[in-house]
Amino acid sequence: MTTASPSVFLLMVNGQVESAQFPEYDDLYCKYCFVYGQDWAPTAGLEEGISQITSKSQDVRQALVWNFPIDVTFKSTNPYGWPQIVLSVYGPDVFGNDVVRGYGAVHVPFSPGRHKRTIPMFVPESTSKLQKFTSWFMGRRPEYTDPKVVAQGEGREGAVFSIHGLTPPRPLASVRIKET
Repeated sequence: MTTASPSVFLLMVNGQVESAQFPEYDDLYCKYCFVYGQDWAPTAGLEEGISQITSKSQDVRQALVWNFPIDVTFKSTNPYGWPQIVLSVYGPDVFGNDVVRGYGAVHVPFSPGRHKRTIPMFVPESTSKLQKFTSWFMGRRPEYTDPKVVAQGEGREGAVFSIHGLTPPRPLASVRIKET
């Protein structure tokens, strides 16, 4: 008697990290990675990447445009642990050190088709004024050793954040993802 092998389905993600709005910063680059459940496995493409450094556009929007391509395929036998894309944006501080300017995450859309997602960004902050001064002086701002923690609940207990992108009337810092 033969046992039936479990059927799988494929999820193809094809798109780009289009642009960002960070009014306070310039010369930023973006990293992406995917977080997914145990039953999921990448079968083709890149699960993580790093973009080029971009400068603000000279128009009124002052957008940071990456048009950074994403192309990856996953397989799974069930939807539990549906993939999320985690973005980390970095740029220089006043001393020229690369520091995190924002973290954000969003689930890959559940339905097929073209989608645009705007991801609010946040940065971890020091919990005391002394830590803030020390981190500023040493050029080592608080950041995650593994940005994947952004898409997970565990490991963030007691963390303090500065949120960018949720202040009306328009986001102060956000990243757009366009899927084709």
